[in-house]
Amino acid sequence: MHLAIIGGTGLSQIEGIEGVRHQVVSTPYGEPSGPLSIGRMQGCNVVFLPRHGYNHRIPPHQINYRANIWALRELGVDGILAMSAVGGINPDMGPGTLLVPDQLIDYTWGRPSTYYEGDLDTVTHVDFTYPYDQSLRQAFLRAGEVFGLPMIDGGTYGATQGPRLETAAEIRKLERDGCDVVGMTGMPEAILAREAGIKYASLNVVGNWAAGVHEGEAASMEEVEKTLSLLMRQARKVLRQILNDEDRLLAG
Repeated sequence: MHLAIIGGTGLSQIEGIEGVRHQVVSTPYGEPSGPLSIGRMQGCNVVFLPRHGYNHRIPPHQINYRANIWALRELGVDGILAMSAVGGINPDMGPGTLLVPDQLIDYTWGRPSTYYEGDLDTVTHVDFTYPYDQSLRQAFLRAGEVFGLPMIDGGTYGATQGPRLETAAEIRKLERDGCDVVGMTGMPEAILAREAGIKYASLNVVGNWAAGVHEGEAASMEEVEKTLSLLMRQARKVLRQILNDEDRLLAG
């Protein structure tokens, strides 16, 4: 399996890729977030792409998701391991939590979110009942077990528009809707991967409580960054283990 890692907030660079070369990929949808880093890691072919750009300059609502996924497909990627920093809504999913979601709810708007538009021969509807690939989800969970890292198996990711943070009332609505965590980049990334025929799963790292949750316990940005830094170090270990376990991943 030719895997890609999409890095989010806190993971704009990744170490350990051997024989790395950087490639600019042009697409019918414009330019991706940056040059793609291509090489081998733990003996596995891997492509790395920072979702927000290498200097974290692209806000969530302006990411060219279609170009990103199209570029990965052009390079022969057939599996995506996506990393996302999120806010915790569920009381059991507070700061410091690692979560492998199995569902999502999309609250974004105005983002180009499909390849099936324009001058089409026929209308195409893509099944999205289960938005995350089960084999890649299990790969995340197995890798966590190797290092004794507690990971929550399953949960619902709420994708909001950004770049502003949510109001407390909005988070209460998301909670009523069944969302466990909230982020800004999970869609349309997941559905575009599905349309492109690329397996996709995400590891969510909870850096802070969402707005209005546990009022009076709001963390400073310094504390949030410290939490994300620790979690991303753990996430890097998980990614290396998944790549090291490529044979099992292929069998799955």
